[in-house]
Amino acid sequence: MTRQAATVVVHPTRQALADAAAARLAVALVDALAARDVAHVSMTGGSMGSEIVRSLAALPARDAVDWGRVHVWWGDERYLPAGDPDRNDTQNDDAGLSTLGLDPANVHRVPGPEASGSAEEAAAAYAHTVRSTGTGAFDVMVLGVGPDGHIASLFPHHPAAGTRGEIAVAVHDSPKPPPDRVSLTLECLERSREVWFLVSGADKADAVRRGVQGSPFAETPAAHVHGQERTLWLVDPDAAAELG
Repeated sequence: MTRQAATVVVHPTRQALADAAAARLAVALVDALAARDVAHVSMTGGSMGSEIVRSLAALPARDAVDWGRVHVWWGDERYLPAGDPDRNDTQNDDAGLSTLGLDPANVHRVPGPEASGSAEEAAAAYAHTVRSTGTGAFDVMVLGVGPDGHIASLFPHHPAAGTRGEIAVAVHDSPKPPPDRVSLTLECLERSREVWFLVSGADKADAVRRGVQGSPFAETPAAHVHGQERTLWLVDPDAAAELG
């Protein structure tokens, strides 16, 4: 398959970025549901991950989406108990995910320590759910990007980042807390029709430049995730500052 170059869309403000990404996601889900029985979207954590959910919850066009047919996933999760405020899914819930009308059975959460014996067990369970419930590809994979160029919990120069032949991997000794996490692998992230990088802030500008222009995987994992049909970098002016 010939990959098309990534498209960069610069939005005038952080809020405009969140609002436009939310509107784009609603349209993408409507289109996916018109083509298939269900749609699969993977969300991200961090402040922008919550902002897009908050904007989506406030979007009038949200009612155009048949949320009962939408499956929600996360690209990674902190290995913390269900409901912990530092979990990505908890933060997304608090931002309004729980108000969209999703079928709880279609919201696929990574097991925490209360439901698994280790991060490895949680990764295996999450991989099984992806394998048994997925349709071969996520419709939209929403990813944040760290200042170091990491995506999900695939960190530069971290041994877990290079995992091959697996859907999900346990991550220990994460360079940012908490130390234990579960992440989808690079191979799994790329099983997405569209990949969207949602990035705001001057501290991410160097990572955005490396991600868009290219950089070795060990240094910038974000440069190596591509959608099967489209790859978008949705950024604000601060994050785009080094693109020229």
